[in-house]
Amino acid sequence: MSLLRDLHRGGQLRTLDHALATSLKRLREDTPENVALAAALASLAVAQGHAGFDPRQPQRLIDGVPAWPEPAQWLAQLRASPWVATPQDASAAAEEAPLVLENGLLYLRRYREYERQLAVGLQRIGRHPLPAPDMAAVAPLFARLFPQAATSEDQQARAAGVTLRHPLALVTGGPGTGKTTTIARLLLLLAAQAVHQGLPVPKVALAAPTGRAAERMAESLRMAVQRLQEQGLDPALCTALPSTGTTLHRLLGVIPDSPRFRHHADNPLPVDVVVVDEASMIDLPLMAKLVDAIASGTRLILLGDPDQLPSVEAGDVLSAILRASGDGIGTRADDAQALHGLLAPATLQPQAAPRAFAGRRVQLQRGYRQSDALDLAPLAQAVRGGDSGTALRLLRSGELAGVRFHEGEADPLRSQREHLLDHWRALADAVDPAKALQQAGRLRVLTALREGPQGARGLNSRIEQLLAGNTPGYFQGRLLLITENSYRHRLFNGDIGICLRDGSGAMAAWFPGETADQPRAFHPAALPAHESAFAMTVHKAQGSEFDEVWLQLPRQDSRVLSRELVYTGLTRARQRLQVAGSADVLEAALKRHASRLGGLAWRLGAEEVTDEPTRIEQPTVQGQLF
Repeated sequence: MSLLRDLHRGGQLRTLDHALATSLKRLREDTPENVALAAALASLAVAQGHAGFDPRQPQRLIDGVPAWPEPAQWLAQLRASPWVATPQDASAAAEEAPLVLENGLLYLRRYREYERQLAVGLQRIGRHPLPAPDMAAVAPLFARLFPQAATSEDQQARAAGVTLRHPLALVTGGPGTGKTTTIARLLLLLAAQAVHQGLPVPKVALAAPTGRAAERMAESLRMAVQRLQEQGLDPALCTALPSTGTTLHRLLGVIPDSPRFRHHADNPLPVDVVVVDEASMIDLPLMAKLVDAIASGTRLILLGDPDQLPSVEAGDVLSAILRASGDGIGTRADDAQALHGLLAPATLQPQAAPRAFAGRRVQLQRGYRQSDALDLAPLAQAVRGGDSGTALRLLRSGELAGVRFHEGEADPLRSQREHLLDHWRALADAVDPAKALQQAGRLRVLTALREGPQGARGLNSRIEQLLAGNTPGYFQGRLLLITENSYRHRLFNGDIGICLRDGSGAMAAWFPGETADQPRAFHPAALPAHESAFAMTVHKAQGSEFDEVWLQLPRQDSRVLSRELVYTGLTRARQRLQVAGSADVLEAALKRHASRLGGLAWRLGAEEVTDEPTRIEQPTVQGQLF
């Protein structure tokens, strides 16, 4: 019996996974069956979002296998195989081999190298010395921007103080905790310092994994700067701040028909500060390429919500960095002293000696700001804590403004059909593509699954039938979701567009351009892989917000369900949230953590891979500084 063959025939292994395994056996007939099987599983692990495969727990990838190879023997066979490199230095490139075994994980070589390059790059950025802040320029403005910091705990002031002094900083927190406001004030401090010294103001790049997330960050920054101007801050200083954002792909410089970017280690980004929002969405390869393109001396500031889902593709970069930062980025006393120094320059003390991980992290107090019409904070807190009892009580009570629970409902097209269809039919009446794209973001059905009756694909098929009859095709008002990166088109996985006729009457697919009022038109047949976007998976909706969200849970529990998925889905809503599903499924979801296997945290100085790796629990203390 061949377990490799049986798993492939049973559909648990993809054709690509099986092909890798069989090619190793074909090239070397003495390749043990278990080595070939492990290669297939390493390939499958990447498809499931892991950086590597752990032979001690193959059930993380495939359930229901009665007998796996014995772990110690399996690992010994891998170490002895010529197909497997076993590097002794975590910071050095592995020897040429298709597989790498390191710290208990088996990697496809490319993904081990992404991890290594990212870890080395983060440490390089974080350990580059910065000149001490110019206190004559910074301290007065700091006191004005953060007037409460001198007398009370102000986590935004702490975050600004930390990022002012360190080249690598993480500012984390939920919706409405002031991440963008904090960064706006930090950038003003940097600009004021440069002006005081007679230097050009720093060049700042604002970026995010998706265009919508980038625009949201830029809009939040513009609003924060406007409020500061209204409070009497120097308009000339405010105009020095960036007003637009871009996707990471555009920032790095897409090369048509190539996975490489124009900016890399030998041609770094020509900026002084890189601010990246929605860091939880960034996968391992993209983050490695971003860090590679950041020169030593350039500041990197990562913003994100640690309770959201990890990236769609391989890796859980933000969680790994937070694991490393948990033990190694300073104490509250260190940064409290630095903050006091900003408010009282004469007492500023030297920076602490470098720890294992070179970055600094500040966790902002959770605000969960949506709108006056939506009271989401108690529910979000219960979900992130896995407290299903409180979550169900809040949902059933009806006491949360803007939140409604459709208990037991498995079909949004039954109870909410006319409400949903009215919105989508209105899109077909739009004349201006830019306004249509904006209007499309007012409502979205979000699902946990892609397939099945409650999945995005099945719901989209039914919605198309309701809107366009038996010949849906590219009909007026159809929402489209790009599902693969196309560097030639400058369209990327997660981009959303709409089908509308152009000035000549021909059907075109319109997608956001460099600015919100300049959408780009494509012939629908020329688009890269895509699907309808009336319903989307929660994963695909990360980085977006909608006025109204219908969060549809499946009829039965699934291994993809987790508290992170539910939390991410419900925090996409700005004004109204509809949650549909059974209590049993919701309870099962809140018991489960989304977790990824990988070695990035270990490379950055955190714990080694354990027998039961889980997604790290974030601190419950509000405003805790690590």
